[in-house]
Amino acid sequence: MGYTWNQTKHEGVRYREHPTRKHGVRPDQYFVIRYRVEGKRREEALGWASQGWTAAKAAQALAKLQEAARTGEGCVTLAEKRKQAEARREQERQEEEARARDLVTFGQIFHDSYMPAARLNKSKVSCDKEDGFYRNWIGGVLGDKPLVEIAPFDLERLKKVMLEAGKSPKTTHYCLAVVRQVFNFAKRNGLFHGDNPVAFVKKPTADNRRLRFLTHDEADRLLSALADRSPDVHSMALLSLHCGLRAGEIFSLTWQDVDLGRGVLTLRDTKSGKCRAAIMTDVVKDMLSARQTGRLPSGLVFPSRTGERIVEMSNTFQLVADGLGLNNGVIDRRQKVVFHTLRHSFASWLVEQGVDLYTVKELMGHGTLAMTERYSHLSPDKLRRAVKTLEAGMEKAARNKKVVHLGDR
Repeated sequence: MGYTWNQTKHEGVRYREHPTRKHGVRPDQYFVIRYRVEGKRREEALGWASQGWTAAKAAQALAKLQEAARTGEGCVTLAEKRKQAEARREQERQEEEARARDLVTFGQIFHDSYMPAARLNKSKVSCDKEDGFYRNWIGGVLGDKPLVEIAPFDLERLKKVMLEAGKSPKTTHYCLAVVRQVFNFAKRNGLFHGDNPVAFVKKPTADNRRLRFLTHDEADRLLSALADRSPDVHSMALLSLHCGLRAGEIFSLTWQDVDLGRGVLTLRDTKSGKCRAAIMTDVVKDMLSARQTGRLPSGLVFPSRTGERIVEMSNTFQLVADGLGLNNGVIDRRQKVVFHTLRHSFASWLVEQGVDLYTVKELMGHGTLAMTERYSHLSPDKLRRAVKTLEAGMEKAARNKKVVHLGDR
């Protein structure tokens, strides 16, 4: 579409009129400027009179560009000015986002971003545990603090609060691990920049591993007493003692995961995040066969009274264990008999019978062999055989006069 351009009294400034739209009593006018930059002619649009432009303002804008071209200071074209203005606005936007990001608190990140993502990728048990750490410990120390203001000192304070409250070093370390994961999540998603402060906090150390395991006589007395008090607790204890199951794995076990024909239990969503198989003893197989009558395949093997998943072991177990005197005089919590002692006993008995540690690792569902090595001291016969082999070799060498006696030199 062709336009008629009209020259103004200002050199380099011209305009065209809108065919219908008025600005006041006159047609609306659209102003452009024409000039040379580095020997090349340019024409750039300014805008309409209805937007505030006049021939005089257009002339002033042109004069500033010409002055910048003469002095070498400033923008020499409107396009360059617009580009600089856009860059300035983008910088201001980024700075505003950074200021807003710097105000985001640990609690906001945890509740609004981290935990919803965790619920999609982690087991319910793990998420509930992390949520409990936040409610009981993390929130009170870090919840209202912006992430950028949290320093190693704050985490040392969190560690101190937990240890003084009697929490174990292992539990305290787990809590700090949750904080570390939140910072890593925020960093991956552009919500935080900088170093993770947890990296500068010394890990609380102590050997928190349970040391106590039951003798066969103690286990028989415990199971007998449990059978008198609670058949369900007795059956769960039997599963842990004979198959090495954790309490949570027992609570989650369904009948579709019980293969009585093959004598195999399929454990899903375990602590390691992997499925594993547990082998039934004949006693366990008989116990489960007796319980299975009339049960739905999808049903829990050990439902609560309301038919839902049990969330914690009944205190009946601890009352019976204490009542038998199994914890009399025991001060070190690692030596106390608790439900987890049954799983520990399962592994200990295997090693005592000469089962190799790798097999024990697989049966226990440990993530690494290092976790199983705590039981290595229970296999003295294997160590004794190794030393006897060494001794025999030395004696053979002596007989063959291959041993050099330094004192004969």
